[in-house]
Amino acid sequence: MHDDRTLVEARLRRVLDERIRPAVYPESVPLRVAVWHAPGEPVPVAEGLAAEPEPIAVGDRWGAPWGTSWFRVTGTVPEAWAGRTVEALLDLGFDENMPGFQCEGLVYRPDGSPVKGLNPRNQWVRIGAPVAGGEEVRLHIEAASNPVILDYHPFRPTWLGDKDTAGTEPQYTLARMDLAVFDETVWQLVMDLEVLGELMAELPVDSPRRWDILRAVERALDTVDLQDVNATAGRARERLTGVLSAPAVPSAHRIGAVGHAHIDSAWLWPLRETVRKVARTVSNMTALLEDEPDFVFAMSQAQQWAWVKEHRPEVWARVKKAVAEGRFVPAGGMWVESDTNMPGSEAMARQFTHGKRFFLDEFGIENEEAWLPDTFGFAAGLPQIIRAAGSKWLLTQKISWSQTNKFPHHTFHWEGIDGTRIFTHFPPADTYNCSMKGSEIAHAVRNFRDKGRARHSLAPTGWGDGGGGTTREMVAKAARLRDLEGSATVRWQTPRAFFEQAEAEYPEPPVWVGELYLELHRATLTSQARTKQGNRRAEHLLREAELWAATAAVRTGFPYPYEELDRIWKTVLLHQFHDILPGSSIAWVHREARATYERLTTELTAVVDAAQRALAGEGTIPLLFNSAPHGRHGVPAGAAATQEAPGTSTLTPRDDGGFGLDNGLLRITVDARGLVVSAYDHGAGRETIAPGTAANLLQLHPDFPNMWDAWDVDSFYRNTVTDLTGAESVTAGEDGASVRIVRSFGSSRVTQLLSLPPGERRLVIDTEVDWHETEKFLKLAFPLDLHAERYASETQFGHAFRPTHTNTSWEAAKFEACSHRFVHLEEPGWGVAVVNDSTYGHDVTRTVRADGDRGTTTTVRVSLLRAPRFPDPETDQGVHRFRHALVVGASVGDAVREGWRINLPERHTTGARAVAPLVGVDDDAVVVTAVKLADDGSGDVVVRFHEAHGGRARATLTTGFPYTDVTVTDLLERPLPDTEPPAREDERITVHLRPFELVTLRFSRP
Repeated sequence: MHDDRTLVEARLRRVLDERIRPAVYPESVPLRVAVWHAPGEPVPVAEGLAAEPEPIAVGDRWGAPWGTSWFRVTGTVPEAWAGRTVEALLDLGFDENMPGFQCEGLVYRPDGSPVKGLNPRNQWVRIGAPVAGGEEVRLHIEAASNPVILDYHPFRPTWLGDKDTAGTEPQYTLARMDLAVFDETVWQLVMDLEVLGELMAELPVDSPRRWDILRAVERALDTVDLQDVNATAGRARERLTGVLSAPAVPSAHRIGAVGHAHIDSAWLWPLRETVRKVARTVSNMTALLEDEPDFVFAMSQAQQWAWVKEHRPEVWARVKKAVAEGRFVPAGGMWVESDTNMPGSEAMARQFTHGKRFFLDEFGIENEEAWLPDTFGFAAGLPQIIRAAGSKWLLTQKISWSQTNKFPHHTFHWEGIDGTRIFTHFPPADTYNCSMKGSEIAHAVRNFRDKGRARHSLAPTGWGDGGGGTTREMVAKAARLRDLEGSATVRWQTPRAFFEQAEAEYPEPPVWVGELYLELHRATLTSQARTKQGNRRAEHLLREAELWAATAAVRTGFPYPYEELDRIWKTVLLHQFHDILPGSSIAWVHREARATYERLTTELTAVVDAAQRALAGEGTIPLLFNSAPHGRHGVPAGAAATQEAPGTSTLTPRDDGGFGLDNGLLRITVDARGLVVSAYDHGAGRETIAPGTAANLLQLHPDFPNMWDAWDVDSFYRNTVTDLTGAESVTAGEDGASVRIVRSFGSSRVTQLLSLPPGERRLVIDTEVDWHETEKFLKLAFPLDLHAERYASETQFGHAFRPTHTNTSWEAAKFEACSHRFVHLEEPGWGVAVVNDSTYGHDVTRTVRADGDRGTTTTVRVSLLRAPRFPDPETDQGVHRFRHALVVGASVGDAVREGWRINLPERHTTGARAVAPLVGVDDDAVVVTAVKLADDGSGDVVVRFHEAHGGRARATLTTGFPYTDVTVTDLLERPLPDTEPPAREDERITVHLRPFELVTLRFSRP
C-alpha cells in the first residue's frame, strides 16, 4: 500500500482551517455598537451602564493603555433563525495567541448581572438555544484596554507598564461584533477531528492505531461536502464513531484534570486589574459549570476570592452556589500563591493561617493541599509549615523550568529541614495552562518519571497567568479523552480526589531532601530592592506590633488592634505574591508597593509607640525596648529596661590614609581605598580576611541575561567583573568612631559608614547607593580565610546547608541563592557570619591559594542591586540604603542572634517603669518568632517558637502572666489531636525540641 499519510494529514489541516471551522457560524448579522470611555480609573458597574455612549464601528481604534471602555451592543435576532442556537460574537480586537495578556471584557445584562468574560479564546455569548426569532438583544461590555507588555518580541523595554508613562494611543481595533447562528454539529465535528488529529500526530508512524485513525479521518473528510459543510457534518461524525469509541488499554496513564486559571495577583498588570481579571474568569467558570455536568474547577489564593466577595457581590453569589455543589473548589489554603524563598518564618505561616481560615469561615472547607504551580523554587523550611497548618500535600509545576538538571521524580515525598515529609506532585504535562492538546497529553505520558510504580498525574486545565480559565473546547476534548485508545485517560477531579488516589497507589514514593531549587529566575532574589526592603521591614514591624500590643493588652488592658493587624498582615501577604516580592512586575505594581509599605510602616509604628507608652507609662527613666528574641545590653528578649553601659571602641588614623577600629574583641583595618584588609579576632588570635584580599569590596558585573530580564541572571555574568576600589574620600565619620567612604562609578555614587560597636564582635557596614546604572549587577564581597565545604543559609524556622563547591551540575547550578538574615560559614570551633537587614540574593565560592600557605579563600558576596529594563525600564533607579554586618568568631547561634538584632533595632524611650517579658526562654537555641493574642479575639496568648541551631533543645519557658491552661496547637491556633501538653510547674513550662522543630502554644487566660 502506498504511503499517503502526510497527504491526508495536510488535507485535514486545510479542510479544518478553511472549511469546517468557518462553518461553525454559518450565518451572521452585525450588531450595533456604541462606546463610552471612562475617564481615569474603572467606574462602578451602575455608572458604566448608565453612561451615554457614542457610536463606534468595527475597524475603529479604541482603548488608551489601561483604560476602561463600556461598549453597548444591540440588535435583533432574525425571525428566520427561529429554532436555532444563536450566539453573539464579540471580538474586541483579540489576538487568540495571547489569552490573559491583552484586552479583556466582562459582559453584563442591562440589569447589571454578569454574563461571562471575554478573552481571545472565549469570544462568544449564548443568546438562546433555541431562539424564538425576533428577540431584542442588548448587552454591555466592560472592556479593559490592557496593553500588551510581553509581545512577540519579548523582554524589550516598554513604558506601557505604568499608566503615568503609557500615553494615550489607542491599543486595539474593534473587530467582529455580530449575532450568529451556532451549528453545534459542526462544532462537535471540529472537536472530533482536532482530538483525533492531535492524537494521531503523537502515535508512532508504524502504530496500527495511528493508521486506523488516519483512515477514519480520511473517510470523514470524504463525506464532508466542502460547499455545504453544515448539511454533511453529521454524516462525517458518524465515520469517526468507531475510532472515538475504542477504549484505552488497561495500562494507560491516568490524568486527573482540574479546571484551572492561574491568575497572577499582579504581574504585567496592576493589582486593581487583577480584581477584574478574577471577576471575568469566575463569571466564565460558573457559567461553564452550569453547562458541563462533569466539569470541576479549582481556584487558589484566598485574596482573589475575597476580591470577588468585596467587589463583585453578584458574581460572589454564583460562586457560593457552585462551591456548595462541590464543583467550584477552593484550593491551596494560602492567602496568595506567594514566593516561598523570601517570606520570613511568620509570614510564611500566616499565608496559610489567613488563607485556610478564609475558606473555613466562608465555606467550611479545609484545604489539605498547598497549590503553588508557578512559584520560583521552594525553601527547605516549607514542608514543616505546610504540615503545621494542617495540610499534607503540595502541587507545583515550576521546577520543570530548571535549565540545567531534570528533576528525577514527578510524585515524591519532600523532606524539609526538620524531617517533615510532604507528599508532592509535579504535573508531567509541564504546564499549569493545559489546554487538552494531544501533544500535552502525550508529553505527560512520556515525561512521567515514576512509570511502573505510579500511573496518575494531574493536569491543571485552562488559560492562566492573566486568567481566562477553562473553555468549552477543553471540556469537549477531555470528554473524548476519557477512555480513548492510544491516549492517557482523562477524568475531571478535585485536587483532593487526585491526591488521595495518587497517595493510595504510591504509599512509599522516593524522597527528596532539602530545598526545591529552581535553576532559573535566580535574579528575583535581588530585583526591585525597595519592594524586598519594604517586605522585610513590614515583617519585623508586625512582630514588634504584635509583641508589644499583646504585652500591653495583658498587662494594662490596652485594646489589642485585631482588625488593624489582620488587615495589615493580609496586605503584606498579598505583596509576597510570586511576581511582586520577586520584583518581576511592571513599574506600576512596584510604585504602588513602595507607597503601600510606607503607609504600613506609619501604621505599625503607631501601634508600637502606643503599646510601649501604655507599658512604660509617663516618666524619665531611660528604657530600651528589646523586640529581638535574645537579650541585648542586659535587657531580656521582649522586655524594656535601662541598658547596661556599653564598652568602648577606638578609631585610629593610619599612616597610609586608612583607619583602624578596635573594641578589644576585634581589630579592623581599613586601608586608604576604604577596603577592609584585616578583621582580627583577638580572642581566637586569627585573621578573618584571606591573605592578599580585601572585604567590603563592591563589585560590578554586566547583567544582560538571555531571557527574562528581571527574573534571570545567567552564569556568564561572572566572566566580567569590575572591582570598585577607587575612593573619592576615606574619612572619619561625624561620630568620631566610624569610617566614612565615598565612591563614584558610572553614573552612580556610594557612601558607606563602617563602625565597630563596643562589646560586639561585628563590623557594621551601612551602604547608601545612588544607583543610576542599567543592566548591571552590584555585589558586596567578603573573602574569608576559612575552609568550609558547606555553609548555612537562614530559611523559615531554621537554616539549610548548601555546598561551597561545584562537584556536580546540581551544585554548580546554585550560583545564586537565597538567605534570610544570615549566611554562616564555619571551621570546627570558629566561624564567620554575614548578616543583613533587607537583602536575599548571595553567592559563596571557594578557591585554594596557589602560593604561600595554600589555604582556602571562601568568598561570600551579597547581592545589592540590579538594573534590568524589562518589565520595568527604570528598575531600582535612585537611592537605596542597606545594612550588613561581618560577625567574626561566630557560631551558628551567633549568626541567628545577630541576624535578628540587625533587623529589630533598639527602640529608646523614657517611662515610669521597666517592662518584664510576657514570655521568657532560657535557651538561646529556642527562638520565639511570635507573641500575640489569639486570632479569635478570646484574649488567649499565642506563643510560637522553634529550635534554631539545628540540634536538640530542652528549654524552660517562663510566663509573666496568669493562665489556666496551655495547649499545643497548629498554626491556626487549634489544638493538635493526640498531643500532650508540655510539662508545667507554676509559671514554668519545659519543652523538648527536635532540630528545627516548630511549636505553637496557646495559653488560656482567666
